[in-house]
Order: sequence, then C-alpha cells, then structure tokens
Amino acid sequence: MPLSRFLAKSILEPDQIERLNEAYMFALRSPDLVGRNDPIVDIVAKKIIEVAATTGSRDPREICDTALRQLGLEPAGKRGPSLAGI
Repeated sequence: MPLSRFLAKSILEPDQIERLNEAYMFALRSPDLVGRNDPIVDIVAKKIIEVAATTGSRDPREICDTALRQLGLEPAGKRGPSLAGI
C-alpha cells in the first residue's frame, strides 16, 4: 500500500486505509507532482492523512482535493480528463 510507511502504527480500519490510499492515488495524478520521487509526494501523503483525520471526510476525492488545496496545489476537480485508458 502506498501510504503504509506513514500508517505503520495506525489503528485505522482496512476500509479507512483503502480510502486514504485512493485519495493518495488521485493526488499522484496531479500535474503539480513530477513523480513519486518528488519530495512533495511525502508531504502530500502526510497532508492526506491529516485532512482525513481532521475533517472526518470519507470521500477520497474530497480528501485529495482538500489536501492539495491546503498545500497550494491544483485540486483534482480542476484537472482535465484522464489519459489512463489510452
């Protein structure tokens, strides 16, 4: 799991961890993130965990967008269509 290194001592339920992972994967598609080795990726991961804990949101897209906005990055809702299937 992508966030496992940040959640090693977590008491979260598997479904909660899955939502955080989904939010994280949405964030990795941000045009502001160069790649997984980009140092800001760790900051984004930690912010996603923080946003989920402080807002109580259960929607991965909302968690992602809030975290990105708080970091001054482009929210997921502002991105163009995905080219994943091409």
